[in-house]
Amino acid sequence: MTLQGKTAIITGSNSGIGLGIARELAKAGADVVLNSFTDRDEDHALAAQIAEEFGVTARYIKADMSKGDECRALIEKAGGCDILVNNAGIQHVAPIDQFPVEKWDAIIAINMNSAFHTMAAALPSMRERGWGRIVNIASAHGLTASPYKAAYIAAKHGVVGMTKTVALETAEEPITCNAICPGYVLTPLVEAQIPDTMKEYNMSREDVVKNVMLKRQPSKEFATVEQMGGTTVFLCSDAAAQITGTTISVDGGWTAL
Repeated sequence: MTLQGKTAIITGSNSGIGLGIARELAKAGADVVLNSFTDRDEDHALAAQIAEEFGVTARYIKADMSKGDECRALIEKAGGCDILVNNAGIQHVAPIDQFPVEKWDAIIAINMNSAFHTMAAALPSMRERGWGRIVNIASAHGLTASPYKAAYIAAKHGVVGMTKTVALETAEEPITCNAICPGYVLTPLVEAQIPDTMKEYNMSREDVVKNVMLKRQPSKEFATVEQMGGTTVFLCSDAAAQITGTTISVDGGWTAL
């Protein structure tokens, strides 16, 4: 599955899932544009490292996904877009009657509104190029719910809905739009939470992972960032040309319950 000659923009991609996806796309031959809201030497070094490792062009472009104008400017600065991966996201947990309004606004902006702005900005480029792939990183919480995550769940359900709408609007064009719905993915952020959780519950690492963190994930195994990247590469391939407007769950059986 080669993506040589394609340019991929991945939001929220200087760590975790986004970086894993960027690396797999680069491995498949795509030129990649990394993004986050920071502008550090380390961010640009990540792009340089990917370029050297996979022999592609890789750049880092700062853009704050909570701001619509910066979302759209990211697409413009990239100079073209064949593949758009909307991955940027944040989380906050609280009962709805105690949910801070500023956290609600930020989560809706970054997790959902940003996808609207980037898709709206990228589609003209895809149409001009005669080909396009949009992959929205939703969540198992885009298909189901759990307490205390009202903003995140509302945003991810919204992303799934937008995915279907854009797929229908582009159905007669060589452009697809799909959503990946991961369960728990082992990222550096999640890894860093394990020792504190072990102390809190006085449990071993294995028990914390299986009985606390992965309580709702029947496989009792984390998905990996490489698996997220591989699924994205598949959705960008010719094999997936007739897959559009759907969700692919990478959740160890979570949403099968």
